[in-house]
Formats: sequence, structure tokens, C-alpha cells
Amino acid sequence: MLGQSLRFRSVVIIYADYFPLFKMKNAIYDNFQTKTEVFMAGKAKQPSWEDRASRYLKAELKRADVTYEELAERLKKHGQSETKASIAAKLGRGTFSAVFFLTTLSALGLENVPLGDV
Repeated sequence: MLGQSLRFRSVVIIYADYFPLFKMKNAIYDNFQTKTEVFMAGKAKQPSWEDRASRYLKAELKRADVTYEELAERLKKHGQSETKASIAAKLGRGTFSAVFFLTTLSALGLENVPLGDV
């Protein structure tokens, strides 16, 4: 170790004038390196379209007091063969076809759906 020097790398971020813009500061220490992460405050992320559509259908089912089993029976009348488990899986992961979405709306008796509600 004679003749060797240790190098310390540090990142200094001055944010006194910009303090309201920062949400949090994390210091990560790893052996002889220090890294500081600063996250900028910003707009909250909007839910994805899949989440929005799934939440909308779940809310409408709740509002209509319709269970997944009842919905499966109603969908059979509209030509869709679904089970309670398949409906739960589709709404749980948020991925389903437009046909399923529209048929479900029809089965619930909804004729008008403003896009802002979804």
C-alpha cells in the first residue's frame, strides 16, 4: 500500500436556491465512492390507459351492483363467452380488447361514456 493513494469521488449538489424543486435526497455509500441522487419534484404520473379502463369498469360494476358471475351471464347474452375467473383476470391485469370493454358497457346498460370519466 505504500505509494498508493485512495481516491474519493464525491458529487456536491448545491440547491439552496432551488430547494422547493427537490423532493428528496439519498446518499449512497459504496466502498470509496459516494453518489448523491436528487429527485426533482414534478407532476404525478397519470395512470396508464389500461389502469384507467380497468378501474372504470370495476367502478361501473360496483355502481350497478353486478358481480363477475352476473357479468359473465350477461356477456353470454351478448355473444361473449367469459367466466368469472377470466373476467377477474382481465380486469386485474388491465388488458382486454375493445370488444370486451364495449360489450361490458352494453351489458351494464351504459350508452354514453365521457372519455374524461375513464
